[in-house]
Amino acid sequence: MKHVWAKSAGALLLLAALTGCSSMDKQTRNTAAGAAIGGAAGAILTNGSAVGTVGGAAVGGVIGHETTKD
Repeated sequence: MKHVWAKSAGALLLLAALTGCSSMDKQTRNTAAGAAIGGAAGAILTNGSAVGTVGGAAVGGVIGHETTKD
């Protein structure tokens, strides 16, 4: 249970840091946010597996990028 809180707190800190990226365009912001959310979700779902974290970040980044595509 302790690890879940630590991962959740890390994800929240990362998301808070991303909100300060006002110079980014909307698609870049959504790509970064999707990667952060996907990485956190992958880490939580795989109990901190590096492969799960990186895989989640990759999938999240692609989803974030594609949702704002012209």
